[in-house]
Amino acid sequence: MAENIVSNNEPELNEILRLRREKLAALKEAGNDPYTVTKFDFTSDSQKIKDNFDSLEGTTVKIAGRIVARRIMGKASFVGLKDNSGKIQLYVRRDDVGEEIYAGFKKWDIGDIIGVEGFVFKTQTGEISVHATSIKLLSKSLIPLPEKFHGLTNNDLRFRQRYVDLIMNDNVKRNFIIRSSFIKFMRKYLDDMNYIEVETPVLNTIVGGAAARPFITHHNTLNIPMYMRIATELPLKRLIVGGMDRVYEIGRIFRNEGMDPKHNPEFTTVELYQAYADFHDMMDIAEGIISGAAKEILDTYEVEWQGEKIDLTPGWRRLTMVDAVKEYVGIDFDSITDDAEAVAAAKAIGVELAETADQTWGNALYACFDQRVEEKLIQPTFITMYPVEVSPLTKASPADPRLTERFELFVCHSELANAYSELNDPIVQRERFEKQLELRERGDDEAEMLDEDFLTAMEYGMPPTGGMGIGIDRAVMLLTNSDTIREVILFPTMKPLD
Repeated sequence: MAENIVSNNEPELNEILRLRREKLAALKEAGNDPYTVTKFDFTSDSQKIKDNFDSLEGTTVKIAGRIVARRIMGKASFVGLKDNSGKIQLYVRRDDVGEEIYAGFKKWDIGDIIGVEGFVFKTQTGEISVHATSIKLLSKSLIPLPEKFHGLTNNDLRFRQRYVDLIMNDNVKRNFIIRSSFIKFMRKYLDDMNYIEVETPVLNTIVGGAAARPFITHHNTLNIPMYMRIATELPLKRLIVGGMDRVYEIGRIFRNEGMDPKHNPEFTTVELYQAYADFHDMMDIAEGIISGAAKEILDTYEVEWQGEKIDLTPGWRRLTMVDAVKEYVGIDFDSITDDAEAVAAAKAIGVELAETADQTWGNALYACFDQRVEEKLIQPTFITMYPVEVSPLTKASPADPRLTERFELFVCHSELANAYSELNDPIVQRERFEKQLELRERGDDEAEMLDEDFLTAMEYGMPPTGGMGIGIDRAVMLLTNSDTIREVILFPTMKPLD
């Protein structure tokens, strides 16, 4: 792998690798093995020094980091040091660090990790720097970093070796700082609303909570198949039954499905459930979290994503699916009552229903939205009132039993959140599960399995509840203007190299 990252010239690379190992061997033989160093007490970093130069000028600091540039001269040298907060220049002079140390320092390589003590000053060209009075090699880099001017640009290599990507590309680290800040903001937002953060099992004996293919494993002691969770929904609803009225979980989800710019087999969501609330309350929370995070982290509601300018100012549009289809493709499903007529209307605009789907009004409505409308939604839009056929865990609308009190949030034709007024009628829930079993028997391996324990929980009585899931990876893609989910997952799933 190193050959592909650092050079296309294999003989040259092999020579570099040999020389670096020889240098390490010489250090060890001389009693200067850098790997025996266990700690370095630094007192500052590059950004703090630059931000506080006026008060730090002339004072002694200790910093540590990686050599990323160097200009070696006879009696004095300049070094570029990269640490956790950024980069700073070092001035290293033989008379200050000692002749023996300086001679060893001249043999150090770009990529080596060092500790430095020195005083803060500004060069004649005005660059804030550290004048070293002592330097120490803390770790030897045995593989050279990518060439300075071309860097690491091959995305496949970047994602496979994220550690090199983080060293070479400053914007990459920024993405993950924003990700961490978003999760921190979201957690505080929900905690301030008196939600309780909980943890539920990753391994389950049945699949439930979403329409998705699971990863299947085996429990040796119990000698049973187990499934990595595809959602956290059903365990969290059990907690609502148990009297924990506001719960959320930030957790890893696993789905054995395709990979594309918006999908990775493992990803992160937050699911939250609130008793005595409905999907309107969930819309308020989704808008509050995402718009609030943009303002808090980026200091603006205006962001760019996928080549579009997005306005996250609160007050997002809320549009029923029927109205969205009417507005964008011209079919008025409100005026259609017959299943056959609805299916025919869909086919008239080139929309075909899935092979396993019943030929119903609801499936025709959803297919029209999914195939013709979703791609046109750029600004934040809540699409509400989904057909019951595609929402097996959702409460039917009192105004129209063909529809459910559900929404999905779309930004730049990407789904960011999904929420329901949760179904809490155990009899209807059983009927929905049985319908899902029929679909599974007809070949739909993404249909829900029947969860008897969940039905038992519901029979004890579940209050009216609003529930929602937000895709954290996609929300971070929005906030970082990333065009692929792999840019916001530190170690995305990759096909093994041959």
